[in-house]
Amino acid sequence: MLNIKGLQENGYHILILEGEVDASNSVLLDESIQKLIADGSEAILIDGKRLEYISSAGLGVFMSYLEDFQEKNIDFRIFGLSEKVLEVFKILGLHQLMAIFPDKQTALSS
Repeated sequence: MLNIKGLQENGYHILILEGEVDASNSVLLDESIQKLIADGSEAILIDGKRLEYISSAGLGVFMSYLEDFQEKNIDFRIFGLSEKVLEVFKILGLHQLMAIFPDKQTALSS
């Protein structure tokens, strides 16, 4: 199960992910990011503190937007991933393509 909560702070749109992102619910994550892009968001933070699991489908959602983020100059950052979830990003080399930070304060101040 996946819960996504959105809020704004310091000019950033923050998506708080809670639970698991898998093939059955990755569309929710996709729709949330798509809406922020359509609304003209210039800065998106993903709060992954409560993210317990992410499948290749979930990772694919992030990967599918990398070009959009770059083309539209959207500042995209992820923070708070557990060691287990972060390891999945590292295995696929995504930590080299995305800005991933240990905590919110570091993400905001970088």
